[in-house]
Amino acid sequence: MSSTTVSANAVLDQIKNRRTYYPLSKDLTVSPERVQEIIKEAVQHVPSSFNSQSNRVVVLFGDAHEKLWDITTEILKGIVPEANFAPTAGKMAMFKGAAGSVLFFEDQEVVEGMQAKFALYAEQFPIWAMQSNAMLQHTVWVALEAEGLGANLQHYNPIINAKVAEEWKIPSTWKLSAQLVFGGKTGPAGEKTFNPIEDKLKVFGA
Repeated sequence: MSSTTVSANAVLDQIKNRRTYYPLSKDLTVSPERVQEIIKEAVQHVPSSFNSQSNRVVVLFGDAHEKLWDITTEILKGIVPEANFAPTAGKMAMFKGAAGSVLFFEDQEVVEGMQAKFALYAEQFPIWAMQSNAMLQHTVWVALEAEGLGANLQHYNPIINAKVAEEWKIPSTWKLSAQLVFGGKTGPAGEKTFNPIEDKLKVFGA
């Protein structure tokens, strides 16, 4: 793959453009193959501690995507009181109405292997794996946004972990960390506000 030099501003513009979109449609601005290509490149190139490569991803389209949210709905029916379930059901239908879902996992076998190999840093490897996974989630989200797709990030783990693993034969060492729902944008993103940068950034020595 050839590399193209781009300015930092071009990269930052893509990051600024990433937003949360509700609801999403099944209309994709790019092919499913292009979505897979984007995710494959992100998985390969997002950094990880000691190059441990603990990130794992499952991409669901069509019936498989809808099955995920049917599973989640059924599980939530056993948790949320029936009298209060209507808003939850509406939210699940909204996610199901999108085009697909990206499931992000961390392979605990890799994490535990690194802990055994580098005992001095054993406590840090779960944290580093989570940080790498978060970078992957953000990278995929930004890249899909750059292709014109909308997305929103959900966290129905751990309550759906067992059923997801059973349905798609996920290895027992893969720990689910997030679900990125993607699809066509049906409207603008909500307003985004910012706290003062002075409260969040300090610079010394410049």
